[in-house]
Amino acid sequence: MNSEHAARWKSAAIMLAVIALVGILDIKFLTWLFFALVLYFAIDESCKLWGAKFEEAIVVAAATWLVALFFPTPYMLIFILLIVLASKLAYDKKLDKKLFLVALYPLVGILFIWSLYLDWGMKALLWLLIIVAFSDVGAYYVGKKFGKTPFSPTSPKKTLEGVFGGVALASIIGAIFISSSNFNFFIALLIAMLSSISSVFGDLFESYLKREAGVKDSGNLIPGHGGVLDRIDGYLFASVTLYILLELSK
Repeated sequence: MNSEHAARWKSAAIMLAVIALVGILDIKFLTWLFFALVLYFAIDESCKLWGAKFEEAIVVAAATWLVALFFPTPYMLIFILLIVLASKLAYDKKLDKKLFLVALYPLVGILFIWSLYLDWGMKALLWLLIIVAFSDVGAYYVGKKFGKTPFSPTSPKKTLEGVFGGVALASIIGAIFISSSNFNFFIALLIAMLSSISSVFGDLFESYLKREAGVKDSGNLIPGHGGVLDRIDGYLFASVTLYILLELSK
């Protein structure tokens, strides 16, 4: 195993251990603090991709995230934030317009992840993790074995066969996992499938941003993996889909 692969596996083990600890303890403030850290680095990387000012963006994100700790429906904060930003822009014309882009990506997705936790519990976050992880794993191995048809010019290495394989694997395993909690299997299968498809396009969107910015990775914080956005891109889209579908399934 070369040094790059060794670093990748070591980083993955550390990330998994931290996530497992947060999940097992399942303490609201600790979970909020964990995502606050994720948000900090995601905002930093997002600002570089969008070309926005980090100093302004982190103040906006920190204020929103602080309110999210006490607000009953955190995802709704994005609408309030957009109104505040638009009002500031209209009032003195001094607002960096790229803050709107940072608010939409990655703040929206992380607010939905937090809403998912508050309204559906840690098991919903585990379900999200399973769906996105198996979407990636399935796409990699199926694509490597059977991939021939390019999926999108934005990400040349992705194949249509790999995407189908990843979505199929994530849908089946995701449905089996949550249906063990007396959740209807076929509804769970549909939710997992749509969430998996969303994660594919979350990954693709970040690839688009990196190509536009002319960079290989969103950052270099995680050895062997790149930046935080490189690790959570699929979750930022899938969390929105999963939360809305779970609410509709009530």
